[in-house]
Amino acid sequence: MTNNVTPQDSNDRGRIILILGDQLSHDLSSLQQGDRQKDRLLMAEVTEEASYVPHHKKKLAFVFSAMRHFADELSADGWALRYIRLEDPDNSGSLIGELERALEQTPATEVLITEPGEYRLKEALTNWSGPAKLTMLEDSRFLASHEMFRNWVEGRKQLRMEYFYREMRRKTGLLMQGDDPEGGKWNYDSENRKPAQNDMFMPKPVHTDPDKITQGVLALVEQRFSSNFGQLTPFWFAVTRKEALAALDHFVDEALPLFGDYQDAMLTGEPFLYHSVLAQYINIGLLGPLEVCLRAERAYYEGRAPLNAVEGFIRQIIGWREYMRGIYWLNMPGYTSMNFLGATRDLPEFYWSGRTDMACMAAAISQTRDEAYAHHIQRLMVTGNFAMLAGVDPHQVHEWYLAVYADAYEWVEAPNVIGMRQFADGGFLGSKPYAASGNYINKMSDYCANCAYDVKQKTGPKACPFTPLYWDFLIRNREKLSRNPRLMQPYRTWDRMSSDKQEAYLSSARKVLNSL
Repeated sequence: MTNNVTPQDSNDRGRIILILGDQLSHDLSSLQQGDRQKDRLLMAEVTEEASYVPHHKKKLAFVFSAMRHFADELSADGWALRYIRLEDPDNSGSLIGELERALEQTPATEVLITEPGEYRLKEALTNWSGPAKLTMLEDSRFLASHEMFRNWVEGRKQLRMEYFYREMRRKTGLLMQGDDPEGGKWNYDSENRKPAQNDMFMPKPVHTDPDKITQGVLALVEQRFSSNFGQLTPFWFAVTRKEALAALDHFVDEALPLFGDYQDAMLTGEPFLYHSVLAQYINIGLLGPLEVCLRAERAYYEGRAPLNAVEGFIRQIIGWREYMRGIYWLNMPGYTSMNFLGATRDLPEFYWSGRTDMACMAAAISQTRDEAYAHHIQRLMVTGNFAMLAGVDPHQVHEWYLAVYADAYEWVEAPNVIGMRQFADGGFLGSKPYAASGNYINKMSDYCANCAYDVKQKTGPKACPFTPLYWDFLIRNREKLSRNPRLMQPYRTWDRMSSDKQEAYLSSARKVLNSL
């Protein structure tokens, strides 16, 4: 890695190409338009990006190490590169500051950048009035451009991911036979809800041993971010494209065949089950979303993975992932401040410590602390569900999710949390709040078997807190939710209860909330 820049002819100063920490792709639009003979690259590790939320230690180490490895690849590929490490004594602490320092030392007429994924950074760069013209290119690594998503939205009364997903299937040709979906159905989700058993063989994600660069980063993170959330070691993430491709190969060969069946399952002591654990590699640029989907599709056509697994996996990437990005840019700024239900409770302390008698919450949070990872049902139906039922301020929930997961970037995290999980956007993204009692967790996991609470008890001190909180959530938000067609049945059930039973639920819920 080098901090030096190849000298430029004084009459042809070229451009500076700024590459961000989640843009580690050789086919990045700005690199594709760059000229190795004239242009200079700038990459910088800065305190501002490392600390705008208290990022998990593993995420910081992953990003810094992946950046440093990518910088070495770029230098070896013939690019003139200026790389600023976090520990460099002259580091200004911000990307804007490092851009201005670079321009002072090696002037350029233009700064070229691929659009940042997060609104706050795009705004800062767009409003920058420095000594060079700034040109921002769209991020072509995504399959749906901003224009495509806006065109899809136009004229629709309701936005639903399923219909967007079908458009993406047609656009990409993935799992398509002409104009028809493979197998005659668009969605095989009904086949993907089996609870897992603890005697099943479950492959572990590929573990990569830290090399010298990563070891140096681990020491840096431990020194500079010792008070941040999470366990730093053992550190096993891939930090290069080669390593990420090995992780993709392993998932397709070993886990994809059963991914579909058990993608909603939760099991004590099994944080990964059959999940890919590839999202952090895709979101940072080490893997491309289309190449990942094509690998999964090939496994289906070669008879190595069933359709329900491959379709479910592809839907997460070209469906949810692209849809979340579209929703984010359609609603920013302001989306992360939405609070349709008026929730104001502070995030409970145990979200940071994992110290709670609720076995499901303790499992999901402890796993998050140790691995910077939890799969989508743990996020959706355990930690996120509890926060919504308890009336926690959605902005605090959003910042927690953004901080604790290695794959979390605001463009994908905020719509999942603000819209889908907390219903803070009032139904713009999803058709109903994903509220569930302890019965759902008991059905999809083995957590309840060893919990201090009894999932079969509906009220009282030993009752599973999720169950009285579920009813309390519906009743305190009745004015806003009772006309939702998908919630009419629960409200009818409540109205048929005796007044004594209703009061028992609400009294139990009050005790849970007061204990927080």
